[in-house]
Amino acid sequence: MFSLPRPFIGPRRRIATALGVLGAALSLTATAVGGATAAPQPDRDRVNVKPGEAYMGVGTRIHEGVPAGEPSMGVMAPTDGVQGIDVSHWQGAINWTSVRNSGIQFAWMKATEGTTYKDPSFNTNYPAAYRAGVIRGAYHFARPNVSSGATQANYFVNNGGGWSRDNLTLPGVLDIEHNPYGAMCYGLSTTQMRTWINDFYATYKSRTGRDVVIYTTAGWWNTCTGNWTGMYSKSPLWVAHWTTASSPTIPSGFPTWTVWQYTSTGSVSGVSGNVDRNQFNGSRDRLLALANNT
Repeated sequence: MFSLPRPFIGPRRRIATALGVLGAALSLTATAVGGATAAPQPDRDRVNVKPGEAYMGVGTRIHEGVPAGEPSMGVMAPTDGVQGIDVSHWQGAINWTSVRNSGIQFAWMKATEGTTYKDPSFNTNYPAAYRAGVIRGAYHFARPNVSSGATQANYFVNNGGGWSRDNLTLPGVLDIEHNPYGAMCYGLSTTQMRTWINDFYATYKSRTGRDVVIYTTAGWWNTCTGNWTGMYSKSPLWVAHWTTASSPTIPSGFPTWTVWQYTSTGSVSGVSGNVDRNQFNGSRDRLLALANNT
């Protein structure tokens, strides 16, 4: 059983002129050290994603759209406290030293989706973040309609979702949200969804000794699990609520939030384009306690 922290936290346009091309080239040269690049990146914010292309929040973007009150890129809501980001291959190459120097203390990165997909940037991002001193972890994008929770938990652990007590590794995350490829609740009843989540949790726990973190939204959880309280004392909650409000709306059945994804259009040095910004609900000591299971 985990201990809750004490509450307190598109593609670029091609430059047409020769001068612009030269500037882009100089920018690429200047940021290449440390694994960053200024090269054009895919449009992460498009919604017509294909299986394997999902990222945290894409289901919410498809089913609910981007709320009018969401902070735009460069305007970030609660920049105080312990700050973090989450990334996938959509961010392209990342300069993790710049990320850490900008004040980012933690990051989760996509490792897997379903039972057949592994994010192509994971093997680069995971060790690079570690070397830069960013407390990092992995996340799995759930596909409850394609296989059991146990099967997907094993796939996640076998492909980057494991854990070690090294002062820089966070427990894995189950990203379970609006289905970006079809029906919101993946065609499962609330009872079936509860069983699926519990099977994923139990398998991950048996493989790693850790309680998996659950990333979700209040709208999805309340609808697709029927306001389930079964994870109340098991999993830390990472809630997505893109708003400038001082606190997020959390799903029924959770006592508080541990991590809050407060915008999908944040800006961080070392990352090209939009990136999700997150706040940890506690001090750095409590973040390390989550990392080290102490």
